[in-house]
Amino acid sequence: MKAYKIYILYTFLCLWLLSSPACVHNAWGKDFVVVIDAGHGGHDPGAVGSFSKEKDINLTVALKFGNMIKKECDDVKVVYTRSKDVFIPLDRRAEIANNAKADLFISIHTNALANNRTAQGASTWTLGLAKSNANLEVAKRENSVILYESDYKTRYAGFNPNSAESYIIFEFMQDKYMEQSVHLASLVQKQFRSHCNRADRGVHQAGFLVLKASAMPSILVELGFISTPAEERYLNTENGTTTLARGIYRAFLSYKREHEIRLTGASKTVIPTDEPAETPEPVVAKAEKDSDKTDSSRSDRKVEAVAQAKPKQAQRPIVVESATNDSEITFKVQILTSSRPLAKNDKRFQGLKGVDYYKEGGLYKYTYGASADYNKVASIRRSINNQFKDAFIIAFRSGEKINVNEAIKEFKKRRNK
Repeated sequence: MKAYKIYILYTFLCLWLLSSPACVHNAWGKDFVVVIDAGHGGHDPGAVGSFSKEKDINLTVALKFGNMIKKECDDVKVVYTRSKDVFIPLDRRAEIANNAKADLFISIHTNALANNRTAQGASTWTLGLAKSNANLEVAKRENSVILYESDYKTRYAGFNPNSAESYIIFEFMQDKYMEQSVHLASLVQKQFRSHCNRADRGVHQAGFLVLKASAMPSILVELGFISTPAEERYLNTENGTTTLARGIYRAFLSYKREHEIRLTGASKTVIPTDEPAETPEPVVAKAEKDSDKTDSSRSDRKVEAVAQAKPKQAQRPIVVESATNDSEITFKVQILTSSRPLAKNDKRFQGLKGVDYYKEGGLYKYTYGASADYNKVASIRRSINNQFKDAFIIAFRSGEKINVNEAIKEFKKRRNK
């Protein structure tokens, strides 16, 4: 009888513990971990304006963004790579994120142009091969931080941030978190455009060392141009840094909410209700003409026009041909992504014929060309490089998207038989 009472008491205690909100959270889930990386710092000032330094702008926005999360999201753990003005090596920043088993890595930076060129607006970057000289220059500038490290040649296996040849390592590298990273980047750009009223410079890819070493969805945000006087003034105001931090925060909330719904079918994450009037979604992974050209103001006006244009009347979307109908591997070139179906004659296709799409993660992902011969598809990608600088190769088998690195290995093995 005594043993029975002990059993009943033990059972009751277990049920009570499991019903406790704190214990339910610890037993069935874990905190969502976001690592916030304020670029540069210490003896590395980053880009330098007429009266301010990039490292200080980055840190201000990073801390504000983190504090917003801490204040509103009790189920999120915020980890900073730096919370004060100190120098942190690039590989250490990624190591901090990996050690924290982060769900997201968000690196915050400020852009600049040389030779007194000016430009406006914010952009968000993901890991990939830079398909234009302008994109490569951004990567070179951000990667040059390793030159402040005395042993950088050893730590980064001889990587030279100022040599275009070093970036060949990104040619066939396919980040398994690319889709999530690009989606988060598009959410950030949407907020910069619609909530922050910033010129939308789009989502781009380039070879950033800090993103290469991180084992989770990762993005690098360029808040604006410290080399442009009006932008520098804005980036050094309380309103400017708070607005930008809140834009990133709102994008983070949207991503987290979608992540929770995808995993559990429900979410307790609440998006602030002060959402401005809906505007068209940005096009993901299609490079706009970079504004480091001579007529940068014209390029900026073009980007803003694309971002603010009213959607056209619904037209018949392209017929879906998402993959092959057999077991052969098929390579395709992904040229752009949209949150809604695009018309067959949409000007963003640059007049290409035979464009198709597949749906993934609620997005419409448009492709061009299809072949079991990887070399043919690589040639196709090179042929459209001028129109679609951020295009990349993907692979399908039996209607399912597969890892392109594995597909390439299989193609090479089959070819060598």
